Amino acid sequence: MTDAKAKPAADRHLLEILVCPVTRQTLEYDAGAQELISRKAGLAFPIRDGIPILLVDEARELD
Repeated sequence: MTDAKAKPAADRHLLEILVCPVTRQTLEYDAGAQELISRKAGLAFPIRDGIPILLVDEARELD
């Protein structure tokens, strides 16, 4: 039985082929924060309801 409120898991195969929209470099997956990290661009893109949001306006800047 699954919990209806549980976050859907991001598809691992999808995450492996996604690239940063700014640098075109591969992204690091942070499962705990539900983000895709672009170290070169200094951005973290959110994953919401299992869907990666690769919009620069939606990304947060890394410290």
